[in-house]
Amino acid sequence: MLEPIEIASRDEITALQLQRLKWSVRHTYDNVAHYRAKCDAKGIHPDDLKSLADLAKFPFTTKEDLRQTYPFGLFATPMEKIVRIHASSGTTGKPTVVGYTQNDIDTWANVVARSIRASGGRPQHKIQIAYGYGLFTGGLGAHYGAERLGCAVIPMSGGQTEKQVQLIRDFQPEIIMVTPSYMLVVLDEMERQGLNPRESSLKVGIFGAEPWTGAMREEIENRAGIDAVDIYGLSEVMGPGVANECLETKDGPHIWEDHFYPEIINPETGEPVPDGTPGELVFTTLTKEGLPVIRYRTRDLTRLLPGTARSFRRMDKITGRSDDMLIIRGVNVFPTQIEEQMLKDARLSPHYQIEVYRDGHMDGLIVNVEPRPELFLDDAASADIAKTLSGHIKSLVGISTKVRVLDPNTIPRSMGKAKRVIDNRPKQ
Repeated sequence: MLEPIEIASRDEITALQLQRLKWSVRHTYDNVAHYRAKCDAKGIHPDDLKSLADLAKFPFTTKEDLRQTYPFGLFATPMEKIVRIHASSGTTGKPTVVGYTQNDIDTWANVVARSIRASGGRPQHKIQIAYGYGLFTGGLGAHYGAERLGCAVIPMSGGQTEKQVQLIRDFQPEIIMVTPSYMLVVLDEMERQGLNPRESSLKVGIFGAEPWTGAMREEIENRAGIDAVDIYGLSEVMGPGVANECLETKDGPHIWEDHFYPEIINPETGEPVPDGTPGELVFTTLTKEGLPVIRYRTRDLTRLLPGTARSFRRMDKITGRSDDMLIIRGVNVFPTQIEEQMLKDARLSPHYQIEVYRDGHMDGLIVNVEPRPELFLDDAASADIAKTLSGHIKSLVGISTKVRVLDPNTIPRSMGKAKRVIDNRPKQ
């Protein structure tokens, strides 16, 4: 049974959103000095929020705000109310730290349970969780949601690929939750062991934590014989379970709009754009107590679409992140664009890596690919692959690239989020 709000009218949804938005903005303003100062500097006050459209008058929250107030400066409740702390890896600076009250943990479990149910999960199912546990929100977020739905959880975490395959074989889970790039590694290992992935117990994969293309979905579904469903989230907003695709449509994640209010903005001007227009995704939490965020800039590029299987609006496939975008000789390039072209060639495995280099004053790209392991390519075939892929990238993305066809199984495999881009340009 769906929750009533999932099939409510838009009027009912927007009425609930406005009620919760007023509470969230007031809660943040009253309890987070850093955000209150940003509002005061802009001359805006919670009393000015009279409609959903008024939210556009309020200042954004960014990752930089979390870093400036590290570790706990954006918490809106005293520490005795905080029951869980998560943090990003901090590979590009200070980690971003998020805190959860018990109510937040319950809400999170509920939206992940809703996500798994939308993916076809039911209480009788076993779910193998191959997201990393620990400070990363993926593992524990998925775990609590699966338990809330009543599923039997196999808390495998990431890595130990041989053991992942052994547990799939021995425990017979129907669902796996994992990054799409690591699922490819699991499928490679199954095939290495002489197993046919299509004959495994798995029926559904719930994939998130990194952008992935429709071509990648097709690759995984064809090889594994499963339905591949997209889950979306980010730790600053909650973790996994902010939005999820519905199994019956698989047409983009429905945003759980009763807890997370979405906007799309022009990433350069910050101005909101109408539904259906591509831009940067911005979220405001509606029910979060520990670390509420108002107009958090996710940097993810997508657009908002009407609901289909649920009343809530959908987000289109993420085309990339504004901070992952490469500008090569004036052309905006996203790794997913190159992935899409690469997966059109049936001779290539789905593993790839992009190297950025500088030649004099000009930037260039090398795309490293590898053939499927069952193929034995001679030099002529490798040269044909390189020429074909380079031509597709030139005509459809708009840049010239070098393509290197490496030996099978030589591109580094991901145990979690894939590292798609190696930037070899000299540091400024």
